[in-house]
Amino acid sequence: MSTSMPSDEYRIEPFLLAVLSRRFEAICREMTNTILKASRSSVIKNARDFSVGILTGDHRLVSVEDGLPVHVTALDLSTKAVVQHFSDIRPGDAFVNNCPYTGGTHHADLDIIVPVFSGDEIAFWVFTRCHHADMGAPLPTTYLPKAATIYEEGLHFPCVRIQENYADKADIVRIGLTKIRASQFWFGDYLAQVGASRVGERRLKELLVKYGKAVIEDFVEDWILYGKRRAAAAISQLPSGTWTYETAHDPVPGVAEAGIPVKVQVTVDSAAGRVVVDATNNIDCINGGFNLSEATATAACRIGVYVNLDPTIPHNHGSAEQISVLLRDGCVVGRPKFPAGTSVATTNVNDRLINAVACCFAQMGQPFGIAEGGAMMASGLAVISGTDPRRNNRPYVTQLFLGFSGGPAVHGHDGWVTYNDADTCGMLMLDSIEVDESMYPILVEERKIAIDTMGHGQWDGAPAMTGTYRNLAGTMSVIYCSDGDLNAARGVLGGMRGSPSANYKQGSASWQPLPSFHTELCEEGESMRFVAGGGGGYGDPQMRDPDRVVRSINRGWLSLERAQQIYGVAVKPNADGAFLEVDLERTAALRSKTSTSSTATASMEASK
Repeated sequence: MSTSMPSDEYRIEPFLLAVLSRRFEAICREMTNTILKASRSSVIKNARDFSVGILTGDHRLVSVEDGLPVHVTALDLSTKAVVQHFSDIRPGDAFVNNCPYTGGTHHADLDIIVPVFSGDEIAFWVFTRCHHADMGAPLPTTYLPKAATIYEEGLHFPCVRIQENYADKADIVRIGLTKIRASQFWFGDYLAQVGASRVGERRLKELLVKYGKAVIEDFVEDWILYGKRRAAAAISQLPSGTWTYETAHDPVPGVAEAGIPVKVQVTVDSAAGRVVVDATNNIDCINGGFNLSEATATAACRIGVYVNLDPTIPHNHGSAEQISVLLRDGCVVGRPKFPAGTSVATTNVNDRLINAVACCFAQMGQPFGIAEGGAMMASGLAVISGTDPRRNNRPYVTQLFLGFSGGPAVHGHDGWVTYNDADTCGMLMLDSIEVDESMYPILVEERKIAIDTMGHGQWDGAPAMTGTYRNLAGTMSVIYCSDGDLNAARGVLGGMRGSPSANYKQGSASWQPLPSFHTELCEEGESMRFVAGGGGGYGDPQMRDPDRVVRSINRGWLSLERAQQIYGVAVKPNADGAFLEVDLERTAALRSKTSTSSTATASMEASK
């Protein structure tokens, strides 16, 4: 592979390049809207835990619109697996895949892959990937910390043909209907995916007819080249060098008693416009569900680079080619050795790997880099299940998305409140409380920003969310995998940690703390409380604009004590007495005699 900067020779004129790129995005958007309108489960239609994409017949990513980063950054592994397993692919076929050993992310993410033919050749693949709340594991959840092998994870479809000549293969569908809990929701979501894929197929065929195969092929080459050139140009603005970063997932009792360390090395060659991410220096696969699949490990390394580049760069095959990812077989953040469990591959350790890659860039100094984002999977994102006695004991199982962790700070910007975690980067949606309450026997009693949970800095990491929900009927199983209770998100370049996450249950007495990785049975009337993790800060808090500090106080996000102790900012009532404003004299005095000393920092870190 050439290490020189990509050429600037294009095949079609720029206006048509812009028109067709938007047309491909529009096709993805129509597929997205089909899933939103037609899906059944709240995890898909409410929280939007799904993605779509279009790839060329030779497996190069063209367009993903606004999919989840962990879903769409290595889609080619699944389409390549289809070709490896089938030599008789025909129009009207559809393939289902959720196996981490045939290109999938983890078993909860179900792929529907449809070939789009032009004549006798596959011109494109249309791709939908949706997170299903249940895949028939022994426990009613798709996050299984102690599942050491895929045999403990439930149903796997390792690139199986599920439609021929545009019709379901009834025996394959029957497997899912028999094995999966609340299978009417699963089947409805499956039909939504198939419908979206067929919409994409029709629209691409129409595009091929309208413009001709040659023009569309020229567009694809130019669009990929454009992505390549944009990424190379952005990387060329970074300093060349090699940086390393280490972080760790929390200890997991019975699986990883000392935690799961994650280490990466990032090398930037600005002259060539390339980045190499080396994740090979990590431990072997563990006996639990935290091993990454090749798809999620590859995606994590690319995401950690992408978040440090211009966000308008197309995330297609061309830009991905400028990021070389080095993985190791049999590694916890590499290519797992069959049949190692990967049920938690899209979240916990995956987020730690993304953060590690992203934080390497902060070691270049300001204005580069990004802090760590808050860890996820506290009980605000639990998988709940049971039977609803109010509805003839109808079974239910879904993942809640009630409270997100805070996003990391970057130079010039505070963290994003609805970030959630590094692998989704704010693309997931908070649940509509009304939709959740209408579908499941829960009452959401509170959801708000938790005070003093941000990672303090010149630019703050986002504060975390907290909230409570109560079981209204029957016995409800609540299963979650809460990372960040111990190892909270770290700041960079003088920025401080975000707050840790935490989980509680209230019965007839007071709130009782719960373990980080846990299954809790809630009886009628009992409540769960979650505190998600705050994002890490960027830069010295004493350098923060005092007006930003006061804004956080007036929002109820920051206490007066923290404002003075951490930022050196004093306040007073404004003219109408409704809000606070900066007390310039007292602030100047505070900042003249104090700084973010190591003693003060250590004290605050311990208190959090």
